[in-house]
Amino acid sequence: MSPEVSETGRLLADVGGTNARFAWQSGAGAPMTDVRVLACADFPTLQAAMHAYLEGLGRGRPALAAIAIANPITGDQVRMTNHHWAFSQAAVKAEFNLAHLRLLNDFTALALALPDLPTSELRQIGGGVGEPGKARALLGAGTGLGVSGLLPDGAGGWVPVEGEGGHVTLPAVSARERLVMDGLMRMYGRASAERLCSGQGLVDTFTLLCDADGVALSGMSTAASVADSALHARQPQALEALNMLCAMLGSVAGNLALTLGARGGVYVGGGIVPRLGSWFDTSPFRDRFESKGRFQTYLKDVPVWVITSAQSPALLGAARALSGLR
Repeated sequence: MSPEVSETGRLLADVGGTNARFAWQSGAGAPMTDVRVLACADFPTLQAAMHAYLEGLGRGRPALAAIAIANPITGDQVRMTNHHWAFSQAAVKAEFNLAHLRLLNDFTALALALPDLPTSELRQIGGGVGEPGKARALLGAGTGLGVSGLLPDGAGGWVPVEGEGGHVTLPAVSARERLVMDGLMRMYGRASAERLCSGQGLVDTFTLLCDADGVALSGMSTAASVADSALHARQPQALEALNMLCAMLGSVAGNLALTLGARGGVYVGGGIVPRLGSWFDTSPFRDRFESKGRFQTYLKDVPVWVITSAQSPALLGAARALSGLR
């Protein structure tokens, strides 16, 4: 990497369990450029991926960096939940000689980007019009299940929710869902929402349903293959697994909307739902979202938007966090 320093250059990153997305920003408020996606599995450490991006960029090293990562940030030591990368924030800052390093959860970063998302990058799934100035909820299934939101700060701004709502207990309501929940408990010791509402969760659910029905697995071992079999081949257990993921995501989203009072709307990101396209619109998601007994009417008017951005909005949120915009 070049020893030269960009006095105002900013390295931005959105690090998930599967991919790390990097971008460059020449200064505060400048547009993001040079977006590149690197597979986490190709690098032994986060630092190695950062070096590879910067060396390929050839702009020298940045003065500041903001990293949105799929993990809680509770101290200097960071160990990813769904990947083997682990590091010290202080060590990363020292290795790259950064004047400032900002670490935040990836869905906290995505939440910070919500006010700036254009309507062209949102597809509405039911509900009415979001109420201005009211809380907004955010969740998304991918390698894991990310959960966040925005709460009004009383002064016209927003405070992002920094939690780990993807690890709440799985809200199973039907016999088949309880069958899967019991299977996940046998496999992992506990059935969290993420254990079903994620890529691996889709595979595990499909496997458990096939086992229960005495159906051969036919070699489907990835989320993409299960989803493809559900949407195109209409394989019964694959289709049931995908519908169950969407239904459970709807239950979790409804719980989150009630908890936050998210009358401003609910946003769905992550890697899975946007790839389902219009099929998701007719999935069980919306029915389960509203299925809250006496509070069905409360949720009926709450809009849900699928985030369809081609470029990771969490990078924008990371830039906002680096500038102290909350």
